[in-house]
Amino acid sequence: MSERIFAVIGHPIGHTMSPFIHKRLFELAKESGDYRVIDVAPDELPVKIKMLNELCGYNITIPNKQAIIPYLDKLDAKAEMYGSVNTVKNGSVREGFTTDPYGFLKALEHAGIEFGGNVVILGSGGVARTFVYEAALAGCNITLAARNINTADKLTEEVQEKVSGAVIKTCLITELDELDIMPDLLINATPVGMHPNSDAAPVSDRIISRSRSVFDAVYNPLETVFIKKAAANGSKALGGMSMLVWQAAAAHEIWDGTVYSNDDISQLIEDSAAELRA
Repeated sequence: MSERIFAVIGHPIGHTMSPFIHKRLFELAKESGDYRVIDVAPDELPVKIKMLNELCGYNITIPNKQAIIPYLDKLDAKAEMYGSVNTVKNGSVREGFTTDPYGFLKALEHAGIEFGGNVVILGSGGVARTFVYEAALAGCNITLAARNINTADKLTEEVQEKVSGAVIKTCLITELDELDIMPDLLINATPVGMHPNSDAAPVSDRIISRSRSVFDAVYNPLETVFIKKAAANGSKALGGMSMLVWQAAAAHEIWDGTVYSNDDISQLIEDSAAELRA
């Protein structure tokens, strides 16, 4: 039996939790799989695509999620809607998927966080796309607050073209305090609070204190200042590690048809957190 090789590609790739998480997922499924880390800059894709096509499958992180699309034969519905791919399955057809939406929704469900009502999303970059699209599909009232109003407006126009009836208003993050808003869910899709600059929160204490629940896409550190402040106010607060593990599990369902139990994923989230602390 030939060796089954998988990988994560990105640039710069540096430290990533992906090998630890995916190795454990292969072990849980009793499937073989050698999982590697490959640095691929977007301008290197034409040269490295032949090598990538020889893998059984691979995950994609920044900045290749859109650059990979011209090299694929097919996209699933969500990847086509988002214009973004984070998982590829190779075979007679090279198909691209995005597992970020599944990971996000499962993380919220697992934490008992309701997804509806007034949703405030901080940021308008690649990470924010998942949250804006899913909030629009769920019929939420969305406030998209960004540091760059032009990128926020562009993302809003794109989502409203693809999701009929999407309700989205945009503002600068610095303008949030001027709005009389009570978020049912406040989502940080910015890098503010990420290691090593982990002593900052993306919004004021006032906004955090008015939020019923918060989700931070940042997973390093495990508990950001944002998460700590929300929890101290009695809000439900969830960091990004849960989403990271659930979206990885979805990749294995694509590659091998594996479905994991909630207990297995819960344990892997804990173990991944311990590995990050180590």
